[in-house]
Amino acid sequence: MHQATTFQLIGAAAFGALIGWYLYYINRHRTSGVRITDLVTVIGAVGGGAILKLFPAGTDLFGAYGLGIFAGFFGYFVVLLIMVAISPNFSVDYFIDGRHSKPGPGQRAGQAAMADDAGHDQAGRHRADNDDEAPAADEAAKAQGIR
Repeated sequence: MHQATTFQLIGAAAFGALIGWYLYYINRHRTSGVRITDLVTVIGAVGGGAILKLFPAGTDLFGAYGLGIFAGFFGYFVVLLIMVAISPNFSVDYFIDGRHSKPGPGQRAGQAAMADDAGHDQAGRHRADNDDEAPAADEAAKAQGIR
């Protein structure tokens, strides 16, 4: 077996980082509870036959892939920590149960764009121009407990 080149090691680590980032993303945005089949699926995806064919176990390539998964998985978490820390709308409670501050006066949550002090949305339209859209958005926000 030949020695892996630096380029191959970087590629294996980058591929692992992509998989690790995506694993964190999927687990972060899950809608159902955690089941044992989820663990089996993750193990199959991370160390299954296709991966072992690309990066044989016990090689430097597999080691670089594993380090990449670690970097991607925890990199996602670090980026999330930084974004929550610099945002005035989120606190550490976001990591517990997704809490964030309610929109202020003149602001709308979700798909609706936030309005500025002059009543303009992010597209530059005046709120009065969007009055036909506002009632539906307000009702949806009330139903979600946002307003």
